[in-house]
Amino acid sequence: MKRRDLLAAGAATLAAPWVHAQSSAWPSKGPIRLICQYPPGGLVDTVARMMAPHLSSALSQTVVVDNRAGAGGLIGTEFASRQAADGYTLLVSHASVHIYATATRRTMPFDPVNDFTHMGMLVEAPMLLLVRAQSPYQTLAQYVNAAKTKPVRFGTSGIGSANHLYGELLKIEGQANEHDHVPYQGSAPAMQDLLGGQIDSVFDPVTTNVNQLKAGSLRALAVSTPTRMAAFPNIPTFAELGYGSLTGSQWLGLSAPKNLPAPIAQRLTALIPEILAKPDVVARLEEVQTLARKTPVVGDDFVKLIQSQITTWSAVAKRAKVEVIA
Repeated sequence: MKRRDLLAAGAATLAAPWVHAQSSAWPSKGPIRLICQYPPGGLVDTVARMMAPHLSSALSQTVVVDNRAGAGGLIGTEFASRQAADGYTLLVSHASVHIYATATRRTMPFDPVNDFTHMGMLVEAPMLLLVRAQSPYQTLAQYVNAAKTKPVRFGTSGIGSANHLYGELLKIEGQANEHDHVPYQGSAPAMQDLLGGQIDSVFDPVTTNVNQLKAGSLRALAVSTPTRMAAFPNIPTFAELGYGSLTGSQWLGLSAPKNLPAPIAQRLTALIPEILAKPDVVARLEEVQTLARKTPVVGDDFVKLIQSQITTWSAVAKRAKVEVIA
């Protein structure tokens, strides 16, 4: 064996116990940051603040939610990707960034798969096609048929968002050439214009619309879940109405910078189903109808899901000619 090979082997032998000691002692040196790439009050922030105390209790270490909002979640996500992979920076990852931004943006400031250690999915928020209670469209068929012959305007939280791609996919699959996109700076102003009658519909996650659905001020023509939601059994799925390609969700996950030591990643991954089963977490997620899967999607299965969804929605973006140049 050459001298440099002997030196390298010796260095590796010396390094191995140090790495093991570092990971086995984790967490011991200070608080853990849980990065939230959106402002306080939204879904990601809500889930982060539900997870934080349970992570803190399980790890016997303070877990602090760190909101780093901006650029549709890119700022906080990029920040997390550039931190040390020592277990002291975690990220509530979001499909809006890792899937839909990746599918529609010409360039990304990070690799959504390779720049992270993705430990597992936390929850999913299905997409709804919403109309106001006074809308003339009682069914999805009526809605799509109308959009074949006259402008039917759907609002979303912005160009290149998941909401936008769902609307474009419905346009393609339904051959509804007059299904016109109206982008807004967020879902709230789009909803305001929907209720005011300026637009015909909104594509939006169920999370922030539960109360209005229950109150009857909004009507959902379809939901993107594989089967009907137990809380809203009268809302048909896109799949049962012939639009199976619109089955999907906006998920939230637990991730960290790439090369997180395996013992730390394994410990955190094991905590995901435990925390999601906590009674207070279950009750809160039921309130907003943003639920965990019965069979947890963790580790390599989560990574494969991310890769598959990037491929799927990149193809949709190409078909719809949606590209965000930045």
